[in-house]
Amino acid sequence: MIALWERIQDFLATPDPSPQRQRTIQRTREALDVIKEAHSRYGTTRLAISYNGGKDCLVLLLLHLAVLEHALGEARPAVQTVYVTIQDPFEEVDAFVQESAKRYDLQVERINLPMKEAFATYLAAHPSVEAVLVGTRRGDPHGAKLTYFDMTDQGWPQFMRVNPIIDWTYPEIWDFLLAMEEPYCVLYDRGYTSLGGTGDTLPNPALSKDANHTYQPAWALKNGDEERLGREEAKRQQKPEVMARNRRTSMDHTQQRPR
Repeated sequence: MIALWERIQDFLATPDPSPQRQRTIQRTREALDVIKEAHSRYGTTRLAISYNGGKDCLVLLLLHLAVLEHALGEARPAVQTVYVTIQDPFEEVDAFVQESAKRYDLQVERINLPMKEAFATYLAAHPSVEAVLVGTRRGDPHGAKLTYFDMTDQGWPQFMRVNPIIDWTYPEIWDFLLAMEEPYCVLYDRGYTSLGGTGDTLPNPALSKDANHTYQPAWALKNGDEERLGREEAKRQQKPEVMARNRRTSMDHTQQRPR
């Protein structure tokens, strides 16, 4: 047992919290309430989690595990988890997902298909699943109008998307993760702040320390609006043929969240 529930309760009771910590505590309370509601509606057999090893999904996973731990203790089953890979994934991300599976007892199904087809495949293999916890945030593509509970869009495999961290900001994500002291993907210590594939992601130039291509860690980024600068820099550096390929795949295999 990792005692996540107890650690999160200690986090919520932080004495004399800073303004940043106060905001993160409020977001944590909100997210826990949403996850509890999802558990109440769907239980463990009809609820899965979408997990790709990124920072947002890790926050979601830790909160989900804490609620399960509090409700079921050591009797909790392996967590139903779907890992939809993207085009040209980082080896470090794949390795971290595998490490997470071992550390947290996740029943991971890795699917190497475009997002829509991947979820159709997953739901066909797991027909009892009616809802999926998703780590979408407000600033993500297609995240602007989402609520805590949203059915997938017309034309997509039908399931309830549960979005507990939809209103979290970049600083809140890292405030929580650093406080929990749980492992995270090593790429974040190398200056990556938003992870896509190897062909469309670079370290964040806002974190560059010098001309020798060394970077501060992701959590050192103060302006959350600069979170995706590494993606934008990669796009600027792409050769025309690579840009054309990415445009062809941008609506399928590079998409990271269900709609």
